[in-house]
Amino acid sequence: MNAYIEKVLEEVRVKHGNEPEFVQTVEEVFSSIEPVVDAHPEYEKFDLLGRMVEPERMFTFRVVWMDDNGNWHTNRGWRCQFNGAIGPYKGGLRFQKNVYEGVIKFLGFEQTFKNSLTGLPLGGAKGGSDFDPAGKSDAEVMRFCQSFMTALYRYIGPDIDVPAGDMGVGGREIGYLYGQYRRLKGVWENGVLTGKGLSYGGSLIRPEATGYGAVYYLQEVLAHENDTIEGKRIAISGYGNVGWGIMKKAMQLGAKVTYFAGPDGYVHDPDGVATEEKLNFILEMRAKDPMHCQPYADKFGCEFVPGEKCWGVKDVDIYMPAAMQNDVRMESAEKIAASGVKYYIEVANMPTTNDALNFLRAQKHMIVAPSKAVNAGGVGVSGLEMSQNSERLVWTAEEVDAQLKKMMKTIHDMSAEAAAEYGLGYDLVAGANIAGFKKVATAMMEQGAF
Repeated sequence: MNAYIEKVLEEVRVKHGNEPEFVQTVEEVFSSIEPVVDAHPEYEKFDLLGRMVEPERMFTFRVVWMDDNGNWHTNRGWRCQFNGAIGPYKGGLRFQKNVYEGVIKFLGFEQTFKNSLTGLPLGGAKGGSDFDPAGKSDAEVMRFCQSFMTALYRYIGPDIDVPAGDMGVGGREIGYLYGQYRRLKGVWENGVLTGKGLSYGGSLIRPEATGYGAVYYLQEVLAHENDTIEGKRIAISGYGNVGWGIMKKAMQLGAKVTYFAGPDGYVHDPDGVATEEKLNFILEMRAKDPMHCQPYADKFGCEFVPGEKCWGVKDVDIYMPAAMQNDVRMESAEKIAASGVKYYIEVANMPTTNDALNFLRAQKHMIVAPSKAVNAGGVGVSGLEMSQNSERLVWTAEEVDAQLKKMMKTIHDMSAEAAAEYGLGYDLVAGANIAGFKKVATAMMEQGAF
């Protein structure tokens, strides 16, 4: 490996050894960019990579809120404005009890390159809190969100930093956050948050956008292989907005999700989640209890396997991990490879550990697509929401969907072309890293060292 890349990686390992997710994602990106760095010796002179792995700024703040019994609680909040070289900072907020500084940092770093791939002028950011909204009343969530925004509002704005939702932050939370922002600022800056409700500046199909975009990207992979999506059987993890979007778009295009996993195990529905009744039931099920998917199996009389993941099942054509980071480790990767399935399409942020991802990429019968490209449709539609806000327009669902499909084709093609340019064949992982990196690197160099 290039000596300069190795030097920066070693510095990252030393400085951030207690943040394994961040170290892992830096290693994953840098593993692909050696030919670009070799072609640009000036990067080392200006320490481009050293700057690229350090956030431009990161805020840590306390969030104090009162529960319904009058007891006070203190959580921690973060906002990592990682890189603004190509536009205002953009990235979601995650409310989950396992959130800590390293998770926010890795997500912000990854978001920088994901946003670059969309072609939109958006920098990379991420934020969140170790607050868990599960089991909290609406009033408790509202009070927490109001406290969180009171700490955050002075650092964000339509041309500064535009947060969105992520795990634990849906339409309810975005509404409470925006209401407090408007109250504090006294202005109608609806471009300051995305994922808003349709009644106050949101975009149609935003909740489904990441899942829809993942399926559109899958279509491009299949087309490259002279294959089609019709009749394909898909196994996924997760059944939140992203997983649900995959299910819905797959059904519309003639495919079906036949396996999906949750925290309590996995469901096998041979007929697929391929009716409006089933899709609607999943919405109801996760609203009542997001930790259990067994009620789906009970309702529709299909198999439920408790405490297991569906990686390694052989009666599918495509795997799409769409739940959490590090969901697929080496043991699962070996089962996936042994299943003979050809297509492995990452959807969640970094759902595969580096060793497992490299193992799958080495399988000659498999095509692997990376999450930073596949799940970019979510932030892409957030960018479209920002455009609608700035123009005071509301696009139809068909208009947004068409833009999303076009964007995902562009992302796939950019990745494939970048890999081919450097003699890497149809390596979508390397291609996405190279394409995303080159745009950010060029902008940083053109703007000078700071």
